[in-house]
Amino acid sequence: MTIRTSPFVAAPQLVQQLMDYGRTLLTDGFEQALVRLVAIRTSQINGSAAGLQLYYLEARKQGPADLRLDLVVAWRETDFFNARERAALGWAEALTRVAEARVSDEAFDAMKAQFTDEEHVRLTLMIGVFNSFNGLAAGHGVKATSDARPQTS
Repeated sequence: MTIRTSPFVAAPQLVQQLMDYGRTLLTDGFEQALVRLVAIRTSQINGSAAGLQLYYLEARKQGPADLRLDLVVAWRETDFFNARERAALGWAEALTRVAEARVSDEAFDAMKAQFTDEEHVRLTLMIGVFNSFNGLAAGHGVKATSDARPQTS
């Protein structure tokens, strides 16, 4: 697939606004490990190689290799994730797959047990931002490249 239209070239101000909005959600927000796990999981579900490349690179810059990054795809099958991370991952899956399965009471209850009302809203909006970036990449043909950054033009 070739890039159809680079959103970063065609509408840089709009993309910047989305990036700024995402940063606003993260300010005084969640622990960075949780954010990285949710970003990676939403990109896995969406099949966004560009998103995965970007979020894995960002996560790997934060410190030594974290085996959890490689196992997030199978988070239910391991004990590597704490209750808060598991709730966030379940919520991310539920919202990313909302058209397929709706949001279950189980996913909501798990999330509600680990997050305050404000954090719940923040987490929901953050997942929406990750899904928006995945959609931009998929819709515009942005792809992962071997030169360490997703191709954007």
